[in-house]
Amino acid sequence: MLTSLQNPLIKQIRQLHQSKGRREQQLFLVEGTHLLEEACRRDYPLTTVCYTPEWQEKHKSLCELVSQKAQRIELVSARVIQSLATTINPDGVVAIAPQSQTNFLKIKTLGIALEKIQDPGNLGTIIRTATATNIDGLFVSRDSVDLYHPKVVRASAGEWFNLHKAISEDLKTEVLQLQSQGLQVLATVPNSNISYWQIDLRKPTLIVLGNEGSGMSTDLIDLADYSVNIPLSNGVESLNVAISTAIILYEVQRQRQS
Repeated sequence: MLTSLQNPLIKQIRQLHQSKGRREQQLFLVEGTHLLEEACRRDYPLTTVCYTPEWQEKHKSLCELVSQKAQRIELVSARVIQSLATTINPDGVVAIAPQSQTNFLKIKTLGIALEKIQDPGNLGTIIRTATATNIDGLFVSRDSVDLYHPKVVRASAGEWFNLHKAISEDLKTEVLQLQSQGLQVLATVPNSNISYWQIDLRKPTLIVLGNEGSGMSTDLIDLADYSVNIPLSNGVESLNVAISTAIILYEVQRQRQS
């Protein structure tokens, strides 16, 4: 059993708490039983899994499955798990997994492009909602919050493993390419005089959303086929970007099912 916080493996995993460590190692954290179950369900590769004896006793079948899937498994003390996790009360298991190298997505009917999203909770929630509404895939700009941030993965409630997603080095080019393939591009802006439900969302659509504070860049707004708003009561300045995404995605569902 590993008990020392100075163990090379433990120190390596702890580096994944920071974006620099994740980028250099091309790995990310999978924390907790639920996320580990989802990773296994989707047959996502696992590099190393660390768990306590208590967790092993409580989750025998999952532990056996993990031992078959992971390249390496380690029994560790509760103190070590506490140091590996980014949560206050970890449930006894922390895994590391390789980052996906996908930078190409096939979006035929519905997709999302996110520009400069900064809050990991927002991105994780958007991923969760996008999966629930069955979109083809999601692009996130390189200058957004790290797609592999522990809070992004946790906020997705496991749906991170179920959605096709990619980091875009040039979001404008990505949007233009999808537009040329027949997708209508919808930009969400507060000063539009067109409400989101006035657009025919039964057509193949790419929904573009911008930064929580500054919104979307002029370049992306200018190339959109439609700029739409979500009407707000007087005195309300804006909605959370994850909420805005959910509202529009469920309007797509409503139109396509009616």
